[in-house]
Amino acid sequence: MHPAPSVIIFSTLSGAGFGLLIFLGLGLPVVEGWIAFVFYLIAFGLTVIGLLSSVFHLKNRKNAWRSYSQWRSSWLSREAWAAVASLVLMGLYAAAQVFLATTIAPLGWLGAALSLFTVYTTSMIYTQLRAVPRWNQWATPVLFLTASLAGGALLSGNGTAAILLLALLGVVVLWHWWKGDRRFGEVGSTLETATRLEGRVKLWEKPHTGENYLTREMVYQIGRRHAVKLRVIAMGLMVVLPLLVLLILGAHHVTGAVAVLSYLAGMTVQRWLFFAEAEHVVGLYYGAHGNITANSSERTPV
Repeated sequence: MHPAPSVIIFSTLSGAGFGLLIFLGLGLPVVEGWIAFVFYLIAFGLTVIGLLSSVFHLKNRKNAWRSYSQWRSSWLSREAWAAVASLVLMGLYAAAQVFLATTIAPLGWLGAALSLFTVYTTSMIYTQLRAVPRWNQWATPVLFLTASLAGGALLSGNGTAAILLLALLGVVVLWHWWKGDRRFGEVGSTLETATRLEGRVKLWEKPHTGENYLTREMVYQIGRRHAVKLRVIAMGLMVVLPLLVLLILGAHHVTGAVAVLSYLAGMTVQRWLFFAEAEHVVGLYYGAHGNITANSSERTPV
Protein backbone atom coordinates (compact mmCIF):
# COMPACT_ATOMS: atom_id res chain seq x y z
CA MET A 1 0.00 0.00 0.00
CA HIS A 2 1.09 3.60 -0.54
CA PRO A 3 3.16 4.75 2.48
CA ALA A 4 1.63 8.15 3.32
CA PRO A 5 4.12 10.38 5.21
CA SER A 6 1.40 11.64 7.58
CA VAL A 7 0.57 8.12 8.81
CA ILE A 8 4.25 7.20 9.15
CA ILE A 9 4.90 10.30 11.27
CA PHE A 10 1.75 9.63 13.29
CA SER A 11 2.51 6.01 14.14
CA THR A 12 6.20 6.67 14.86
CA LEU A 13 5.92 9.78 17.05
CA SER A 14 2.67 9.03 18.84
CA GLY A 15 3.84 5.51 19.61
CA ALA A 16 7.00 6.83 21.26
CA GLY A 17 5.06 9.58 23.05
CA PHE A 18 2.47 7.21 24.49
CA GLY A 19 5.29 4.85 25.44
CA LEU A 20 6.91 7.61 27.50
CA LEU A 21 3.54 8.43 29.09
CA ILE A 22 3.21 4.76 30.09
CA PHE A 23 6.52 4.81 31.95
CA LEU A 24 5.80 8.19 33.55
CA GLY A 25 2.38 6.99 34.68
CA LEU A 26 3.98 3.96 36.29
CA GLY A 27 6.44 6.21 38.12
CA LEU A 28 9.48 5.13 36.10
CA PRO A 29 11.11 7.49 36.85
CA VAL A 30 9.42 9.44 39.64
CA VAL A 31 9.77 13.10 38.63
CA GLU A 32 8.63 16.42 40.06
CA GLY A 33 8.90 20.13 39.30
CA TRP A 34 10.86 21.30 36.26
CA ILE A 35 12.31 17.86 35.57
CA ALA A 36 8.79 16.51 35.33
CA PHE A 37 7.86 19.45 33.07
CA VAL A 38 10.61 18.52 30.60
CA PHE A 39 9.60 14.85 30.52
CA TYR A 40 5.93 15.66 29.97
CA LEU A 41 6.77 18.31 27.38
CA ILE A 42 8.59 15.65 25.35
CA ALA A 43 5.83 13.05 25.86
CA PHE A 44 2.91 15.33 25.01
CA GLY A 45 4.88 16.98 22.19
CA LEU A 46 5.56 13.67 20.44
CA THR A 47 2.03 12.42 21.02
CA VAL A 48 0.18 15.54 19.92
CA ILE A 49 2.38 16.14 16.87
CA GLY A 50 1.82 12.53 15.85
CA LEU A 51 -1.94 12.70 16.33
CA LEU A 52 -2.23 16.00 14.46
CA SER A 53 -0.20 14.65 11.54
CA SER A 54 -2.75 11.87 11.06
CA VAL A 55 -5.39 14.49 10.24
CA PHE A 56 -3.49 15.38 7.07
CA HIS A 57 -4.22 11.90 5.76
CA LEU A 58 -7.92 12.75 5.59
CA LYS A 59 -9.46 13.92 2.34
CA ASN A 60 -11.88 16.27 4.12
CA ARG A 61 -10.08 17.35 7.27
CA LYS A 62 -13.02 19.37 8.52
CA ASN A 63 -14.83 16.08 9.08
CA ALA A 64 -12.18 14.71 11.45
CA TRP A 65 -14.59 15.08 14.36
CA ARG A 66 -16.78 12.38 12.83
CA SER A 67 -14.16 9.79 13.78
CA TYR A 68 -15.56 9.93 17.33
CA SER A 69 -19.05 8.79 16.31
CA GLN A 70 -18.45 5.10 15.48
CA TRP A 71 -16.77 3.81 18.63
CA ARG A 72 -19.06 0.74 18.77
CA SER A 73 -17.65 -0.74 15.56
CA SER A 74 -14.57 1.23 14.49
CA TRP A 75 -11.08 0.83 15.94
CA LEU A 76 -10.24 4.25 14.52
CA SER A 77 -13.01 5.78 16.60
CA ARG A 78 -11.91 3.84 19.68
CA GLU A 79 -8.39 5.11 19.12
CA ALA A 80 -9.65 8.70 19.03
CA TRP A 81 -11.53 8.34 22.31
CA ALA A 82 -8.72 6.42 24.01
CA ALA A 83 -6.18 9.06 22.96
CA VAL A 84 -8.28 11.90 24.40
CA ALA A 85 -8.98 10.02 27.64
CA SER A 86 -5.33 9.09 28.19
CA LEU A 87 -4.08 12.60 27.43
CA VAL A 88 -6.61 14.18 29.80
CA LEU A 89 -5.77 11.80 32.65
CA MET A 90 -2.04 12.07 32.10
CA GLY A 91 -2.42 15.84 31.85
CA LEU A 92 -3.97 15.93 35.33
CA TYR A 93 -1.32 13.55 36.63
CA ALA A 94 1.43 15.72 35.11
CA ALA A 95 -0.05 18.93 36.51
CA ALA A 96 0.02 17.48 40.02
CA GLN A 97 3.67 16.50 39.66
CA VAL A 98 4.81 19.73 38.02
CA PHE A 99 2.88 22.34 40.01
CA LEU A 100 2.06 20.58 43.28
CA ALA A 101 5.09 18.26 43.59
CA THR A 102 2.56 15.51 44.30
CA THR A 103 2.30 12.09 42.68
CA ILE A 104 -1.24 10.65 42.50
CA ALA A 105 -0.24 7.05 41.78
CA PRO A 106 -3.70 5.59 40.92
CA LEU A 107 -4.27 8.36 38.39
CA GLY A 108 -0.91 7.60 36.80
CA TRP A 109 -1.64 3.89 36.64
CA LEU A 110 -4.97 4.50 34.93
CA GLY A 111 -3.37 6.97 32.51
CA ALA A 112 -0.63 4.45 31.71
CA ALA A 113 -3.20 1.72 31.05
CA LEU A 114 -5.19 4.00 28.74
CA SER A 115 -2.00 5.03 26.92
CA LEU A 116 -1.17 1.37 26.35
CA PHE A 117 -4.74 0.73 25.17
CA THR A 118 -4.45 3.66 22.75
CA VAL A 119 -1.42 2.05 21.10
CA TYR A 120 -3.35 -1.22 20.93
CA THR A 121 -6.31 0.44 19.21
CA THR A 122 -3.94 1.93 16.65
CA SER A 123 -2.54 -1.50 15.89
CA MET A 124 -6.02 -3.00 15.56
CA ILE A 125 -6.91 -0.54 12.80
CA TYR A 126 -4.48 -2.50 10.65
CA THR A 127 -4.73 -5.96 12.23
CA GLN A 128 -8.47 -6.24 11.50
CA LEU A 129 -8.01 -5.76 7.74
CA ARG A 130 -8.39 -9.23 6.22
CA ALA A 131 -7.81 -7.69 2.79
CA VAL A 132 -4.17 -7.05 3.83
CA PRO A 133 -2.90 -10.47 4.95
CA ARG A 134 0.51 -9.14 6.04
CA TRP A 135 -1.21 -7.05 8.73
CA ASN A 136 -3.94 -9.55 9.58
CA GLN A 137 -1.93 -11.55 12.13
CA TRP A 138 -1.37 -11.56 15.90
CA ALA A 139 2.18 -10.19 15.55
CA THR A 140 0.92 -6.78 14.36
CA PRO A 141 -0.44 -5.55 17.74
CA VAL A 142 2.58 -7.11 19.47
CA LEU A 143 4.83 -5.13 17.12
CA PHE A 144 3.09 -1.82 17.86
CA LEU A 145 3.03 -2.39 21.62
CA THR A 146 6.65 -3.54 21.84
CA ALA A 147 7.86 -0.63 19.69
CA SER A 148 5.98 1.87 21.86
CA LEU A 149 7.30 0.41 25.11
CA ALA A 150 10.86 0.28 23.78
CA GLY A 151 10.64 3.93 22.76
CA GLY A 152 9.14 4.84 26.12
CA ALA A 153 11.93 3.05 27.98
CA LEU A 154 14.57 4.93 25.96
CA LEU A 155 12.91 8.31 26.43
CA SER A 156 12.38 7.79 30.15
CA GLY A 157 16.00 6.78 30.75
CA ASN A 158 15.23 3.25 31.92
CA GLY A 159 18.37 1.64 30.53
CA THR A 160 17.80 -1.96 31.60
CA ALA A 161 14.18 -1.98 30.43
CA ALA A 162 15.23 -0.34 27.15
CA ILE A 163 17.85 -3.03 26.48
CA LEU A 164 15.37 -5.85 27.12
CA LEU A 165 12.55 -4.23 25.13
CA LEU A 166 14.80 -3.34 22.19
CA ALA A 167 16.01 -6.94 22.00
CA LEU A 168 12.39 -8.13 22.13
CA LEU A 169 11.44 -5.59 19.47
CA GLY A 170 14.13 -6.99 17.17
CA VAL A 171 12.71 -10.50 17.55
CA VAL A 172 9.12 -9.33 16.97
CA VAL A 173 10.04 -7.30 13.87
CA LEU A 174 11.97 -10.23 12.37
CA TRP A 175 9.00 -12.52 13.01
CA HIS A 176 6.56 -10.01 11.51
CA TRP A 177 8.69 -9.76 8.36
CA TRP A 178 9.17 -13.53 8.09
CA LYS A 179 5.52 -14.37 8.69
CA GLY A 180 4.28 -11.41 6.67
CA ASP A 181 6.16 -12.57 3.59
CA ARG A 182 4.13 -15.79 3.70
CA ARG A 183 0.74 -14.49 4.78
CA PHE A 184 -0.56 -13.61 1.31
CA GLY A 185 0.07 -17.11 0.05
CA GLU A 186 -1.31 -18.70 3.21
CA VAL A 187 -4.73 -17.04 2.98
CA GLY A 188 -5.21 -18.48 -0.51
CA SER A 189 -6.19 -15.31 -2.36
CA THR A 190 -5.65 -15.75 -6.09
CA LEU A 191 -6.74 -14.18 -9.37
CA GLU A 192 -9.56 -16.71 -9.42
CA THR A 193 -10.87 -15.69 -5.99
CA ALA A 194 -10.42 -12.02 -6.85
CA THR A 195 -12.55 -12.28 -10.00
CA ARG A 196 -14.81 -15.13 -8.77
CA LEU A 197 -14.26 -16.94 -12.04
CA GLU A 198 -13.87 -20.70 -12.25
CA GLY A 199 -10.92 -22.53 -13.76
CA ARG A 200 -7.49 -21.15 -14.57
CA VAL A 201 -7.70 -17.36 -14.93
CA LYS A 202 -5.05 -15.25 -16.66
CA LEU A 203 -4.94 -11.49 -16.97
CA TRP A 204 -5.34 -10.63 -20.64
CA GLU A 205 -5.41 -6.86 -20.20
CA LYS A 206 -5.44 -4.58 -17.16
CA PRO A 207 -8.88 -3.23 -16.16
CA HIS A 208 -7.79 0.39 -16.70
CA THR A 209 -5.42 2.01 -19.17
CA GLY A 210 -4.42 4.63 -16.59
CA GLU A 211 -4.09 4.96 -12.84
CA ASN A 212 -7.00 5.29 -10.44
CA TYR A 213 -7.38 5.59 -6.68
CA LEU A 214 -6.99 1.85 -6.07
CA THR A 215 -3.81 1.50 -8.11
CA ARG A 216 -2.28 4.59 -6.49
CA GLU A 217 -3.12 3.73 -2.88
CA MET A 218 -3.41 -0.06 -2.71
CA VAL A 219 -1.23 -1.54 -5.47
CA TYR A 220 2.06 0.05 -4.44
CA GLN A 221 4.97 -2.32 -5.06
CA ILE A 222 8.55 -2.34 -3.87
CA GLY A 223 11.35 -4.40 -5.40
CA ARG A 224 12.71 -7.24 -3.24
CA ARG A 225 16.28 -5.97 -3.35
CA HIS A 226 15.18 -2.55 -2.10
CA ALA A 227 13.06 -4.09 0.65
CA VAL A 228 16.00 -6.15 1.93
CA LYS A 229 18.27 -3.10 2.08
CA LEU A 230 15.65 -1.06 3.92
CA ARG A 231 15.04 -3.90 6.37
CA VAL A 232 18.74 -3.97 7.23
CA ILE A 233 18.77 -0.19 7.68
CA ALA A 234 15.64 -0.28 9.84
CA MET A 235 16.95 -3.05 12.09
CA GLY A 236 20.36 -1.43 12.39
CA LEU A 237 19.03 1.99 13.40
CA MET A 238 16.01 0.84 15.39
CA VAL A 239 17.57 -1.98 17.44
CA VAL A 240 21.26 -2.72 16.86
CA LEU A 241 22.77 0.77 17.23
CA PRO A 242 20.71 1.77 20.33
CA LEU A 243 21.59 -1.58 21.95
CA LEU A 244 25.30 -1.14 21.25
CA VAL A 245 25.24 2.41 22.60
CA LEU A 246 23.51 1.37 25.82
CA LEU A 247 25.55 -1.79 26.36
CA ILE A 248 28.97 -0.31 25.58
CA LEU A 249 28.67 3.33 26.66
CA GLY A 250 25.94 3.04 29.28
CA ALA A 251 22.78 5.08 29.77
CA HIS A 252 23.22 8.81 30.38
CA HIS A 253 22.04 12.01 28.71
CA VAL A 254 24.32 11.99 25.63
CA THR A 255 24.15 8.27 24.86
CA GLY A 256 20.44 8.30 25.60
CA ALA A 257 19.88 11.07 23.05
CA VAL A 258 21.89 9.16 20.43
CA ALA A 259 19.93 5.97 21.12
CA VAL A 260 16.58 7.79 20.92
CA LEU A 261 17.40 9.53 17.64
CA SER A 262 18.66 6.28 16.11
CA TYR A 263 15.54 4.46 17.31
CA LEU A 264 13.19 7.08 15.82
CA ALA A 265 15.05 7.03 12.50
CA GLY A 266 14.88 3.23 12.38
CA MET A 267 11.20 3.21 13.33
CA THR A 268 10.47 5.65 10.52
CA VAL A 269 12.04 3.25 8.00
CA GLN A 270 10.26 0.28 9.57
CA ARG A 271 6.89 2.01 9.40
CA TRP A 272 7.52 2.98 5.77
CA LEU A 273 8.12 -0.70 5.03
CA PHE A 274 5.05 -1.64 7.09
CA PHE A 275 2.90 0.14 4.51
CA ALA A 276 4.99 -0.30 1.36
CA GLU A 277 5.20 -4.09 1.75
CA ALA A 278 1.52 -4.56 2.57
CA GLU A 279 -0.07 -6.38 -0.35
CA HIS A 280 -3.78 -5.59 -0.67
CA VAL A 281 -5.82 -8.38 -2.28
CA VAL A 282 -7.36 -5.86 -4.71
CA GLY A 283 -3.96 -5.87 -6.42
CA LEU A 284 -4.79 -9.30 -7.87
CA TYR A 285 -7.48 -7.70 -10.01
CA TYR A 286 -4.82 -5.42 -11.47
CA GLY A 287 -2.26 -8.15 -12.12
CA ALA A 288 -0.14 -7.65 -8.98
CA HIS A 289 1.06 -10.21 -6.39
CA GLY A 290 0.66 -13.10 -8.80
CA ASN A 291 4.15 -14.42 -8.00
CA ILE A 292 3.59 -14.70 -4.24
CA THR A 293 3.10 -18.18 -2.83
CA ALA A 294 2.93 -19.63 0.63
CA ASN A 295 6.61 -20.57 0.49
CA SER A 296 7.98 -17.51 -1.28
CA SER A 297 8.70 -13.94 -0.17
CA GLU A 298 9.48 -12.61 -3.63
CA ARG A 299 7.89 -9.44 -4.94
CA THR A 300 7.37 -8.11 -8.39
CA PRO A 301 10.40 -5.90 -9.23
CA VAL A 302 9.73 -2.21 -9.75
